[in-house]
Amino acid sequence: MKIMIHGGFFSESSQSEEIKGLKQDALGEIIQKSYHFLLSNTALDTVVYAVQLLEDNPLFNAGIGSQLQKDGKIRMSAALMDGQSKKFSGVLNIESIQNPIHVARALQMVDDRVLGGEGAINFAKNMGKEIVDVEIPERRKEYENRVKSAGIGTVGCVVLDNKGHLAAATSTGGKGFELPGRISDSATVAGNYANDFCAISCTGVGEDIVSGALAAKIVTRVTDGLSIKDSFAKSFQELKEFDGFAGAIGLDALGNMYYQESHPKIVYASFDGAKLCVFS
Repeated sequence: MKIMIHGGFFSESSQSEEIKGLKQDALGEIIQKSYHFLLSNTALDTVVYAVQLLEDNPLFNAGIGSQLQKDGKIRMSAALMDGQSKKFSGVLNIESIQNPIHVARALQMVDDRVLGGEGAINFAKNMGKEIVDVEIPERRKEYENRVKSAGIGTVGCVVLDNKGHLAAATSTGGKGFELPGRISDSATVAGNYANDFCAISCTGVGEDIVSGALAAKIVTRVTDGLSIKDSFAKSFQELKEFDGFAGAIGLDALGNMYYQESHPKIVYASFDGAKLCVFS
């Protein structure tokens, strides 16, 4: 059993050592809680659990830490993919829901598994989700000052459970100050993908991740027989053709954990029950 999580990017030039330490501590705590959860739960339920914890932490750009769009509103996206069933589900531009990943989880059980905007909000209401204000003062201040957050932000998780099943989940508050209606990579197979061979969650500039079809490419290459390391390398090499800004975490069915970034520095942690690794 193995697990990896990420919390977007960290900028040495615009974020303090204090924030770096807080993120390191948060990732270490969240991944160990999630591994404990994994001991008695499936890969699918564990990625949801881990991403929920990340959405509930204002240090990260998802859930209650989400950035504001150009019109001053928060719209979030999240996706979930079960490597065993091959089902992808997600929400795009959902508002006033603290944990979009919960809505993505519920959509696994219906025919129309990807919803956006009002449809996603109505679905969440119908499943009993409380409508809440997810804005925090720090994000409002950034918006009013027109200063982009230094964290190019997404959160995500990939898991291999004790039955050998893989799953991936990703959630984001967007890139900040974007035009309303912009579609994030997080709720597409470019940003979140899994099958029986590999699970990938991405972060970075959504337009670049979609242009590179990053998660789907890596998983497809692993499925076709390349190692996870070589699959990452080839896919990230292709991003260089347009100076794509991205990072990704991945797990394969053999338990190999891997991450790569086109620019420093992806905020990540990994844990196998014995060895804890956190970005430095």
